[in-house]
Amino acid sequence: MSRIGNKIIVLPSSVSVSVAEGNVVSVKGPKGTLTQVVDSDISVEIEGSELKVSRPTEQKRHKALHGLYRSLINNMVIGVDAGYKKELEIIGVGYKASAANNVLELQLGYSHNIFMAIPEEIKLSTTSEKGQNPKVILEGIDKELIGSVAAKIKSLRKVEPYKGKGIRFVGEVVRRKAGKSASKK
Repeated sequence: MSRIGNKIIVLPSSVSVSVAEGNVVSVKGPKGTLTQVVDSDISVEIEGSELKVSRPTEQKRHKALHGLYRSLINNMVIGVDAGYKKELEIIGVGYKASAANNVLELQLGYSHNIFMAIPEEIKLSTTSEKGQNPKVILEGIDKELIGSVAAKIKSLRKVEPYKGKGIRFVGEVVRRKAGKSASKK
């Protein structure tokens, strides 16, 4: 029994969903439009302001796809209605971030600056207030795309466990290790 797959998706009044031939689900809202090709075995029914995803059998493959496609469609509905936002915090002396024309420039303690092109679908901004760590803010409607871009940025300077320097999500807790202790004689 798939608990996620059996949940009904309630559609906000500003969002419209259509299922085209070939099981292509299109979700349109105030922030944009997203499409997803759904496996041919999984059926998507729209009843008024509710959307239901169902599977034909109890096979292991069908159970897995049932929950997957329900989650993907729900993420699309939330994305086109409210959008998604990820904030990354850059911690370290001399670490900086700046953005111009969807190109992120990072100074992360390497001998060179890192330039990273961000996809057009994502709105990029940076903040660097005095006394605060620089932040990189990613906003958009596609949860998967924002997550993968944020993970790529984070991988440029992973948080090290001794001083806590590196790139992390705002609010992320990093387990710190104790350094070397003085030797006993």
